[in-house]
Amino acid sequence: MTDSRTWQLLAIAIVAGGLVWLLASVLTPFAIAALLAWLGDPLVDRLERRRVSRGVAVTLVFLAMTLAALLAVIALVPLLERQIARLIEKLPQGVAWANGVVLPWIESTLGVGFDRLDPGSLIEMVKEHWQQAGGIASTVLGTVTSSGLAIVGFLGTLALLPVVTFYFMRDWDAMVAQVRELLPRHVEPTVSRLACEADQVLAAFLRGQLAVMVLLGIFYSVGLWLVGIDLAFLIGMIAGLVSFVPYLGVIIGGGLALAAAAIQHQDFLHPLLVLGVFVVGQMLEGFVLTPKIVGDRVGLHPVAVIFAILAGGSLFGFLGVLLALPVAAVGMVLVREAHRQYLASELYGAPVTAQDAPVMAGNAETSAAAPLADAPATPSETPDA
Repeated sequence: MTDSRTWQLLAIAIVAGGLVWLLASVLTPFAIAALLAWLGDPLVDRLERRRVSRGVAVTLVFLAMTLAALLAVIALVPLLERQIARLIEKLPQGVAWANGVVLPWIESTLGVGFDRLDPGSLIEMVKEHWQQAGGIASTVLGTVTSSGLAIVGFLGTLALLPVVTFYFMRDWDAMVAQVRELLPRHVEPTVSRLACEADQVLAAFLRGQLAVMVLLGIFYSVGLWLVGIDLAFLIGMIAGLVSFVPYLGVIIGGGLALAAAAIQHQDFLHPLLVLGVFVVGQMLEGFVLTPKIVGDRVGLHPVAVIFAILAGGSLFGFLGVLLALPVAAVGMVLVREAHRQYLASELYGAPVTAQDAPVMAGNAETSAAAPLADAPATPSETPDA
């Protein structure tokens, strides 16, 4: 590649990155729609292979995804509301137990003093925030005059998301073909191969990780329910959904479950049982779910995932979080390609092939035998006559 082409590609990359940074808030719904379309495209392709037209296949997959989202909202919201209301009812007993048992034990063990919790102010604060969170309709109606443009923008984005998702899913293969056609001819084969590898890596990671998240959420919910935690479903699903960031699900879910167990049961047995649930869940994730579902072929190290999410969120906000894993997958493919190029370069040296191995072995034997052949013979001792 000539220097002019290199500078042209670098300029295009800089301009594209600048546009993404400037238009991050506008591009967010389009990025979400593209992600949903990418997730649904394999199902559409399977239906097409069974002689279903593209339009009908896209409509069926889109309706199935929409129905699943609606059923999740309808089923989960009342359940979560009941569980949180039950927790608020038992909050005074938990605060009293913490003031009478937990804090004195910590003070006697560590030798430090703590201020006692005020049950009245704590309960009022929780109820106030819960009422604010529950009264979404009244809050929206009350502030529509002061923040009408923000509400209209949010509703417009919410209405735009399914429309853009449908059209992205319908035209996904055509858009991919158009992008491939626009690539410079001298780099098209390499870019297409790397794009396919990146798609395989991202598909194996993201689809597998989604399955792991759901299974972990179910496991934590059932385990906490067996332990006797009222907020089992809420905490379990939160722990499962945030587990795409390594160890974050255990930290957040474990902390919430320990607090719920202490408030609800006021003893030390149930927190220990909660710890057991999360230890078993972590072992299940590390030794069974992730190796079997995600697989080792993905190659996205947990540290790389954490860094990509934090860096993307810091640079581009929520859009950066959405783009973090695709960018990490592309980066991993580029690192592998650079590794292959290095092993084949003169800087590393030509690798030993199967044909060269016997020749080298023969040369080694010859060089080892040569000193023996050239060495002078040792005179033998003869008996005296």
